[in-house]
This record gives sequence, C-alpha cells and structure tokens, in this order.
Amino acid sequence: MPEAQSARQDPARRKKKPPVRRTVSQICPPPRRPLTVADIRPGMENARLGVVRDSMFQNPLIVKAELGKPRERSCSLPGIDFNYGLYIRGLDGGVPEAIGHWNVFKQQPTCPHELTRDYIAMNRGAVKAGLVTARENLLYRQLNDIRISDQDDRRIKKEVPSLPPNMTFGVMSRPSTPFFDLLQHRYQQLWVQEQKATQKAIKLEKKHKVILGKLYETHSSQLRKYKPPMKLDALWHMPHFQKVCSHLDTFPTEADRQRAIRAHHEERAVRQGTLRMGNYTHP
Repeated sequence: MPEAQSARQDPARRKKKPPVRRTVSQICPPPRRPLTVADIRPGMENARLGVVRDSMFQNPLIVKAELGKPRERSCSLPGIDFNYGLYIRGLDGGVPEAIGHWNVFKQQPTCPHELTRDYIAMNRGAVKAGLVTARENLLYRQLNDIRISDQDDRRIKKEVPSLPPNMTFGVMSRPSTPFFDLLQHRYQQLWVQEQKATQKAIKLEKKHKVILGKLYETHSSQLRKYKPPMKLDALWHMPHFQKVCSHLDTFPTEADRQRAIRAHHEERAVRQGTLRMGNYTHP
C-alpha cells in the first residue's frame, strides 16, 4: 500500500526542470588565442626543430593552419574580464526622471569657419600690378590675402531645386512594340493618307493661285533669247580633191542632211573648239 501511494503521488510531485540557459561565451565563443610553446604537441603542423619562441607563433607568415581546426589568430586578446564596446558612465534616471524634467542640451559654440581664398581676385590684382612669375604671385598672395565672405558663398552656392513629392527618378521604360500595327501595315496606310493630303493641298494652292495677265518680253529677255548669226565659211579642200564627190553618205535623205546641218549651225555659237564641235574637239 505505501508503495502504491508513493507511485500515485510521484506524478503530482514532478516539477518541470528550468531551461538550461547558455552563456554568451557558449553561444558566440571568443576567437582562439595565439599559440604558445606549451600548446605544441609532436606531430602538429607548427612543430619545429631547434629554438622555439612564443613570438614565432604570433607571426601570420609563419603560423600554419592545423588540420580540421580554424586558423589561429596571431594577435593577443585581453582577459576574460574585459568588456568589449563603449562603456557609458552614469544613468539617466529612467522613465521617472524623463517625465519629471526634460534635459535640454546646450548648443556648443561652433569654431569660426575659415573663409576660402579668392584666387580670382588675387590673380587679377597681381596682373594689374605687373607680377607674372610664380615667385611674385606667391609674395603678392602673402601680402594681399583676399578671402571670400560668407555672403558671397551663399550667393555662389546653388540652392537645391524643389522637386514634387510624387516625382519618380530613373529612366522611363520603352513602350512595347505595336505588333498589330506592323502586321496590318498601319504605318503604310498613314503614310499614303499623308501623301494624298499633301497632293490635295498642292492642287488647291495651284487652283487658287492668282494667274497674272499677259507677260510682255523686255529688251533683256529678247537679248537672252537672241542667237547671233554665224558666218558660214566654206570648208577648205585640197585642189585635186575639189571635183571628187563624196563616197559616204550617212543620212537617209537629203532633207535629213540639211536639217542636221541647220541644227549644227544654230548651236555653233555656244560650242567650243576650232571646228565648233564641242569641248573634246580642241586641236
């Protein structure tokens, strides 16, 4: 009976074990410290012969990585009690002190801003004074140190342009290609319509154009059309060939021959050359 009662009371007496909390060093272990002579064992990568010093294991060019282990750091780290980060001294008092009064930081006096040099004005003054060499310019700047005032700086500096709140920056995306218009030859139809409208406008302009009266020719227009008569000189023939008839006649009829000769005489005034046959008949 006492055993049965103890078995019944065991589940009631069971208590949940508190969760095991790991420390920060267990979650994020600190980096490994540099090796020392005491840490070296036979068969390790950093085992050496001869004189071995601790400073040898602090040189990253000498230390070798152990097989299956991370590389040892060559820098020495502070002890376990060292706290990393910025330490803030004093407390602000929490919420009660924040509600009770409000600490206002006093504005610290700003250091006087050094004005920039006005090199344009100094160079202008040096040229007016007749100083052109580098040594003379240096001495002139030391004697006449001209600075740009704050008001000039404000005037020279450009103010940032005000932009609308809904403005979108960047490059706009290209519109999609109208494939349906290309397949239906839409652009060709528009071009044909534009050409028809242009031709129609030209015809209307010609129709409504004022037709002037009869044009009278002036003396200058008549002289422009006038063709001076050319004196026909007989061709020179050798005496013993004067009575010989021609053996070749390329004209079908005599009327065609006379018409060609007449046209040649009419164009003779504008032709060049000795025989008035054209540009390529110079002797």
